Amino acid sequence: MKTNFLNYFKNIAFQKIILWCYLIWYFTIISIYFEPSLKLWASSIGISFIIGFALILSTSQQGTKQDIWIKVRLFLFPFCVSSYSATIKDYNFILLFPTNQLHLLISFGNCLLFLIPIGFIKKFYNPTYVDR
Repeated sequence: MKTNFLNYFKNIAFQKIILWCYLIWYFTIISIYFEPSLKLWASSIGISFIIGFALILSTSQQGTKQDIWIKVRLFLFPFCVSSYSATIKDYNFILLFPTNQLHLLISFGNCLLFLIPIGFIKKFYNPTYVDR
């Protein structure tokens, strides 16, 4: 298990690192500004199903099978976008960024807490070495 985890991050593509940072940013902001409105979360789930299904249809090709994680992301993106925008609407954000400097620092800090270990894994982890 440990080896698979380290191998995943050793070989992770730059594009996936960006997607992980998006997810970290999302969870950070949602946890700070959480809105317990059932209407907000139900609407986000509804949008996720409608848009996610449309994205599956638009990206599928006859005779090829899509990876399950691609499908998950196609449903997760609209959910995150709709819930994020509904959550931050009354907090004077500038684009995606909170105007509260502490919250901005926490968000960037959480991304760095992900990026720094990834950098170390990519630079120093040698999967051919087996620790016994």
